[in-house]
Amino acid sequence: MKDLAIRNLSKTYFDPYAGTNVTAVHDVSFTVKQGEFVSVVGPSGCGKTTILNMIAGFLPVSGGEIRVGGKTVTGPGPDRGVVFQSFALFPWRTVLDNVAFGPKMRGVPKAERERIARDYLALAKLSEAEGRYPTELSGGMQQRVGVVRALANEPDVLLMDEPFASVDAQTRMTLQEELTRIWQEKRSTVLFITHDVAEAVFLADRVIVLSKGRVLKELDVTLPRPRVWDALHEDAAFKALTGQVLGLVRSA
Repeated sequence: MKDLAIRNLSKTYFDPYAGTNVTAVHDVSFTVKQGEFVSVVGPSGCGKTTILNMIAGFLPVSGGEIRVGGKTVTGPGPDRGVVFQSFALFPWRTVLDNVAFGPKMRGVPKAERERIARDYLALAKLSEAEGRYPTELSGGMQQRVGVVRALANEPDVLLMDEPFASVDAQTRMTLQEELTRIWQEKRSTVLFITHDVAEAVFLADRVIVLSKGRVLKELDVTLPRPRVWDALHEDAAFKALTGQVLGLVRSA
């Protein structure tokens, strides 16, 4: 099983202005099981992005351990794909070439990597955009390309750092629905970082609430899938769980 397992994770920085060490992440432990979608939510400065950056291998850990599929994370690797808040696409490459980039770096022959890219573009309803460049796409379309580009490299874990924060509210809702649809088809293992409590609940199988670098609570989300906003806006169970998570975040 290619689970993501975090055990007693901590991160300490030296603050040159204070002249002391500052601990941003305190003894955090949780597991994301293979095929599970987990959201991490909490107030600004609670350590969400720091944890994701350590899992991605962009930051060294100060203590504890991160394992993907039983192997210890020591740096960036193809077993972890990352989708950032910024679209982070190559502006000089077409949509097709952006999505095919990961397989290309793995040495996949051109015909096969283009087939893989086209399959993922079809999944994201972007087939007609394959020959266009990122600057010719809307923000929502660019972020959908970013998601399937990460998936096309077939990582064991997909890490998403507030990927919909820079788009308007209506586009964000559409992207959330698209992501749940794509996830249900591929069943990728996803860790999704967000400030948005409703987004966290809408997307996830489980929500982890952070407070001051610690896990405050984990809550299971048992809402039926597929999920669409029209059905959930007035759903009593969705409202209750969102209210519970919001209360935890506000008390953090």
